[in-house]
Amino acid sequence: VQLVESGGALVQSGGSLRLSCEASGFTFDDYAIGWFRQAPGKEREGVSCFSQREDTTYYADSVEGRFTISLEVAKNTVYLQMNNLEPEDTAIYYCAAGDPWTIGTMKTYLDQSAYDIWGQGTQVTVSS
Repeated sequence: VQLVESGGALVQSGGSLRLSCEASGFTFDDYAIGWFRQAPGKEREGVSCFSQREDTTYYADSVEGRFTISLEVAKNTVYLQMNNLEPEDTAIYYCAAGDPWTIGTMKTYLDQSAYDIWGQGTQVTVSS
């Protein structure tokens, strides 16, 4: 069971990136999928979630309207499209998977403690 993120890079403010998270050993169909990030000196925070159970998405206020989470079932891969990036978006980005029933019932879509499977992270740096 493994998650592998990719796509992190150095980009200028206002630019775009698409992060990928590929699963092996399990399928995303059975999980809620979250993207989280951790900036230097800060705690890890939830960015976005796609809930299979409810077939809906959730976003942190700080990224609403700029980031989009999506799932490509055939490739068992989750994406995070990030547009209009800001220096404040600089962080290591992680994808994670968790039980959709528990997350949906408890409404812990962006709560890292609700997720069980984690990737190693990918670095995103936004220059001003």
